[in-house]
Amino acid sequence: MMKNVLEENRWLLWLGFQRQTVDARERARDVAGAVLGLLLTGGLSWWAWGAGSVWLGAPMGASAVLLFAVPSSPLAQPWPVVVGNLMAALVGVLVYRTLGSSPLSAALAGGLALALMFPLRCVHPPSGAVAITAVVGGTAVHDLGFGFALVPIALNSTVLVACAVLWRRVTHNHVAPHPVVHANRHHTTDAAPQDRIGMTSADLDAALRSFNELFDIDSESLEQVLRHAQALAWQRRLGSVRCADIMSRDLVTVEFATPLREAWTLLHRHRIRALPVVDRARRVIGVVTMVDFLKHAQLDPRDHLSLGQRIRRLLAPTPGDCSDKVEVVGQIMTSPVHTVAEQDPVVDLVPRLSDDGMHHLPVVDAERRLSGMVTQSDLVAALYRAQSATPPSSP
Repeated sequence: MMKNVLEENRWLLWLGFQRQTVDARERARDVAGAVLGLLLTGGLSWWAWGAGSVWLGAPMGASAVLLFAVPSSPLAQPWPVVVGNLMAALVGVLVYRTLGSSPLSAALAGGLALALMFPLRCVHPPSGAVAITAVVGGTAVHDLGFGFALVPIALNSTVLVACAVLWRRVTHNHVAPHPVVHANRHHTTDAAPQDRIGMTSADLDAALRSFNELFDIDSESLEQVLRHAQALAWQRRLGSVRCADIMSRDLVTVEFATPLREAWTLLHRHRIRALPVVDRARRVIGVVTMVDFLKHAQLDPRDHLSLGQRIRRLLAPTPGDCSDKVEVVGQIMTSPVHTVAEQDPVVDLVPRLSDDGMHHLPVVDAERRLSGMVTQSDLVAALYRAQSATPPSSP
């Protein structure tokens, strides 16, 4: 409804009327956090210095709004809040002691504080109010001198930041989009798969610099939003396609006690690279791959055995081998193993099977029992079919 109102009355957007992107529960959580944070911040100073002193800086209310309502903003991070407020208080006190209290000195205090925020990389809007408070705050503030920067400003800022961080960790259970991965897991100079075409982080940095103004979002957060929007667009195009729709169902599985030779034979006979390891209830307890066999083939460069000879030695223990030699799948399998649910959207597989370097993922049902397997090939086929089925756009 709010979206329709904004679309019908574009002048509201021109006035800066904000779109509502936060639900009622999150708003209540932010308000409660701000109240508790300010209460603890002011209460601590009240208890330590008494009601007759300046125990809470008024700009802390503005800092609380940023910390609790816009926690992802670059303006609401610990460095800008603490350093910005501390520096602004020092500037304000210095200006007052030099020029006294006047409209000119208040303006200079706010301007000089902003001038220093840029090189110190601590732009924090409430810090401008801190600088002005040091000039026009009256006798109670002026008597504190430069101590005003430490108590209450620096102390208030530090406690408020600590409260905001703790509150966020305790109460915020929102599942964020899959993080953007840029490092190549193979430790080569190639970009990660999702960074090889289309928009890159360097493009975002260049675009933000081209506007030559400070944005209330950093390039990393912006990239995460754009990638998530891209994933939502793919999900819309793929419709209701879930992992259960593209997974292989007729699976070859092994158990913990399956002999290594039997598992190796299954891998070769069925021309597959991974075998899910399940228990008696068919719940996934691990996965065994070709790589797991190679890891345990005793690849010692000091001997001259071929790879085939080492594998055969792993699969067929000789009487002279030590007693702790591996013999069953459970001794070499990878565990725990990442799984996906049958109802997970196919687009959720993209980061896992590309940037994360996974080749196959077991699919489990509502009771966590193995029901299928999805591979990179399954994902490529699904995306290709979705792209092929999309009608061409009209010119």
